[in-house]
Amino acid sequence: MPGERLGMSVKELEAMAATIRCDVIEMICAAGEGHPGGSLSVADIVTALYFRIMRVDLDDPQWPDRDRFILSKGHACPAWYSALAERGYFERSHLGTLRQLNSLLQGHPDMKITPGVDMTAGSLGHGLSAGLGMAMAGRLHGKDYHVWVVIGDGECQEGSIWEAALAAAKWKVDKLTAILDRNQLQNDDRIENVMPDEPLAAKWRAFGWNVIEIDGHDMAQLVDTLERVQDIEAVPTIVIADTVKGKGVSYMEGIPVWHGRAPDELEAACALEEIRRCAGE
Repeated sequence: MPGERLGMSVKELEAMAATIRCDVIEMICAAGEGHPGGSLSVADIVTALYFRIMRVDLDDPQWPDRDRFILSKGHACPAWYSALAERGYFERSHLGTLRQLNSLLQGHPDMKITPGVDMTAGSLGHGLSAGLGMAMAGRLHGKDYHVWVVIGDGECQEGSIWEAALAAAKWKVDKLTAILDRNQLQNDDRIENVMPDEPLAAKWRAFGWNVIEIDGHDMAQLVDTLERVQDIEAVPTIVIADTVKGKGVSYMEGIPVWHGRAPDELEAACALEEIRRCAGE
């Protein structure tokens, strides 16, 4: 029936997250360009949403009552593309065409060409405003769908993030949840060296948001949190998920250069072996 959640177990979700990480490495290696670090850090979050939390209808991707997802940090789209393919929005064969001309899967998500994408992303800072608009539209039309927006910690340096935060709190938009992929790195360096943002949780609370801090790689904790926030009323919620950029690949973890560098074939083979070994395959 429309709107059923897939409801994978935590163990199944962990296995799917490993599959998505492998897809990310293979896609970016084949393309010769892309953003592996942030794609790997967000993989567990995207997995929990698409395979346990969100209500969607694969027979009708534009089903009006579906939950919405926006990847505001759009450069991490390889993880999203993998989840969409694994979930059944399009054939897995498209994953090998990342960033190619006329591909369904461009370097940043495009709602006009990619099945399952509700909002185009690229310019950082815009996704939360779009999600707020979707959530408010749902309220106006009497819908009960939930809007999930993944943002980055480097992205929180954008003023538009805070404009949306103010508006969401003013209008008490409780069908909007932001998930902050808190991996501590951005394009060139650590957040603290580029533009420090601490105390980040206190800032969101001061803007009127309900704030929950979790381990973004603890699947059980992720699932429990994302299920609970849907029942919170009269206030928007942000889940600050502490993550590791490049998670799952030891030579990438916490290294700024892997924000936007593609692994070569040897590096990719090493990464895939490590991910699969840790997943117990």
